[in-house]
Amino acid sequence: MSRKIILLIIASIIGLIALSYIQARLIKNTYSLRKEAFTDNASNTVSKIGSYGSPIDSIFDAISDTFVKDLDRYNLNKISSEQLLNRLRTISDSLNPRFIKEYEKEIDFNDLGYNLKYHRQLKNLVILDSLKTDTIFKRKKREKGLKLIGYDFESNSDLHLGTSTWETNRTFEEINEGKTEKISYHIIFETSNYINIDDWEKIILNEMRSLLIFSFCIFLFVIGLFYYSIKNLITQKKIADIKTDFVNNITHELKTPLSTLALATKILKNEEHLSPMVVSTIGTIERQNIRLQKLIDQVLNNSLGYKELSLEKQPVQSVDFISEILNDFEVSHKEEVSLGKSISNENLELSIDKFYTTTAIVNILENAVKYGANKIEVTAKNDRDYWKINIKDNGIGISKKNQKLIFNKFYRAENKDVHNVKGLGLGLYYSHQIIKAHNGSIKVESEKGKGTTFTIALPLK
Repeated sequence: MSRKIILLIIASIIGLIALSYIQARLIKNTYSLRKEAFTDNASNTVSKIGSYGSPIDSIFDAISDTFVKDLDRYNLNKISSEQLLNRLRTISDSLNPRFIKEYEKEIDFNDLGYNLKYHRQLKNLVILDSLKTDTIFKRKKREKGLKLIGYDFESNSDLHLGTSTWETNRTFEEINEGKTEKISYHIIFETSNYINIDDWEKIILNEMRSLLIFSFCIFLFVIGLFYYSIKNLITQKKIADIKTDFVNNITHELKTPLSTLALATKILKNEEHLSPMVVSTIGTIERQNIRLQKLIDQVLNNSLGYKELSLEKQPVQSVDFISEILNDFEVSHKEEVSLGKSISNENLELSIDKFYTTTAIVNILENAVKYGANKIEVTAKNDRDYWKINIKDNGIGISKKNQKLIFNKFYRAENKDVHNVKGLGLGLYYSHQIIKAHNGSIKVESEKGKGTTFTIALPLK
């Protein structure tokens, strides 16, 4: 497996992981928003209970009135803090059944769609007077609080509705040894409110079911697309390697019998007393053998990529170089095509492989003739740091679809207007590879039925 494919696979995996992470974050954020909306709705429902003058409000008042009197006794050292808290539990437990009954009257669970439970815990109880601060109760972290009212359930920080603080100044009179004594102190009574919903996480996930299914399907689709693309890429690479190996091997194997055939025809030509028909037949065999040899050499050489071409660069004068190519082409095709030339007089020095570059330009000229051109105009001039050659013909043109593919190996455009056009689809591919090997560029502009223009740009030395 090539290094490029490995890097592509690694990049794709990284992209897939990043996409999965983003999708997971979006789902998590959606879950958090749904949970927040869910708890806010539950909180609003609970906050509506216990309005002023309601039975629940009277229960809270009964607890506070009784407990305040117990606080007076505690302040007079008549009961201990433990006894005070036990008294608070006793009061709450005695009134709790009534609270639950009234609570369930005010909240319609059927209409709500889930079982919403509530309880209030004691968080802090502090008494302050002029001499000291007395902390009777302080709930520690991860410690179960003292339930004041409501249902029994394990408190969950995710369903914490907040904290309520009740503060008041208390003054009462105490007769001690015939004297009336006023006692004052400040009460801080802090509570935490919690709700509980059976299977609340499942309820939220059920609300998100469509989103989760859709996200999962997209994830599976992306995984499948990634797998298919990588598999197809590797398969195409293997096919390309097999094709290249096949071309190289078959051309090598064909050269041996052709060489033998060339030797045999040479021996036959040296024989005396051959009839004219035999001599003519031997000549035909020899010409077709030479043609076949050249065709095999073309396939073998044109299969090379630009990185595999071994260039032998040398300094070449631009005007002399292009003029020589065009003159030779004009002589060999003077009856088929009219050649127009517009070459800049500025003779620049190029560093190129003369043989390969000549082949690239001639391939394009020959291609124009093959596809119906009877007029070709060649322009060559300096353009900043490049020497540019424009080859414009009036042939049948190339469709937009085929323009993207003509430089591919073995590609030949399907064209109903031209018949008997021979070739292997390697000429333009080979020209493209040669120009790339020179760090240049080759572009095509064409319109169906109106001809084609190839632009070659070669870097100046």
